[in-house]
Amino acid sequence: MNSTLETQSLFYQNLGKLFYAIAAADKVIREEEVKKLKYLVNTEWLNLGGVKEKSEVDAMRQIKITFDQLAAQTQNPNDCMADFKLFKKANENLFTDDVKQLIWKTANAITKSFSGRNKSELILLTELGIILRS
Repeated sequence: MNSTLETQSLFYQNLGKLFYAIAAADKVIREEEVKKLKYLVNTEWLNLGGVKEKSEVDAMRQIKITFDQLAAQTQNPNDCMADFKLFKKANENLFTDDVKQLIWKTANAITKSFSGRNKSELILLTELGIILRS
C-alpha cells in the first residue's frame, strides 16, 4: 500500500472513530444514527473534492466499516475521541476548512437524528468544536 493511500485510509478510519464516539456518547447507538451516517457518507463525503478514483471511494468506506467494527466491540467513545484528536494533531494538513465543515455537519446530523441531542452528545460536540478549531 502506498503511503498516500495508507494515510487516506487512516484518515477515514479516524473519522469512523469520531462518528462512533458521537453516536455512542449516550451508550446507545440508534438505528437512526447509523442511517444518517451511512446517508452522509454516500452523499456528502463521496462528493467531497470530486472523488473519482476507486481507491478513494474504498478509503471513504472506511468511515462506515470502522464505525461498525467499533459498535460491534462496544468500544469506549472517549477513547475513540482521543484517538481522533491525536490523529488530527499529527495530520493537520488533511483537515481543510471544507473537511472540518463536513465533519461538523456529520457529527451534528448524527446527534439530531434521534430525539434531539442529549447531554453526553453535547459534551462531545463541544470537545469536537475545540479540536476542529485548534
